[in-house]
Amino acid sequence: MYRHQRHIYDASRKFYLLGRDELIAGLAPPAGGSILEVGCGTGRNLIKIAQAYPGRPCYGLDVSSEMLATARQAVARAGLSERIHLAQADATAFDAQALFGQAGFDRIVISYALSMIPPWREVIEAALQRLSSGGALHIVDFGDQSGLPAPFRALLNRWLALFHVTPRRDMPAVIAALAEAEGFQGRTIPLFRGYAIKAVVERAAH
Repeated sequence: MYRHQRHIYDASRKFYLLGRDELIAGLAPPAGGSILEVGCGTGRNLIKIAQAYPGRPCYGLDVSSEMLATARQAVARAGLSERIHLAQADATAFDAQALFGQAGFDRIVISYALSMIPPWREVIEAALQRLSSGGALHIVDFGDQSGLPAPFRALLNRWLALFHVTPRRDMPAVIAALAEAEGFQGRTIPLFRGYAIKAVVERAAH
């Protein structure tokens, strides 16, 4: 799917993948803290994260070799190859130690990836298991669209379906259940009248 789209992905998606930059601005990683993006795609977010938070090692994984090829090129152009480390892996089951030499991460980001991954709950579970003490998982994706006009909502969903995108309307309930099961603190916030949703799940320091 991304063999050709990867070349225009960032230019076209900036108009409707809303909330990504707000997510990055709210990460607040600790000094020297590690940051992982699951489903890093073209590397757009990781580059912005590395630029916003100097001194923090950044990591990205994606299942698509085509997207990773574009990401590596973008990271190199930005002069960040020493700070951003990329690897191909399945987001539902990856060995962070083998891929990156990291047992856990202080911040994990998932941006508009869950709506494209059928076993999306397993992706969240895998991310939570890889949070360091005091770490936080930050998610932004398409929301339940509850505040949008019905005609626009219908048009949006038909258009998203062309790209195999399925908004996860039960994400708030899933986040709440997973956070409770792990003893974490989780919260979800609708954005832009439900067009998007932001979620943060925090692991207590110990």
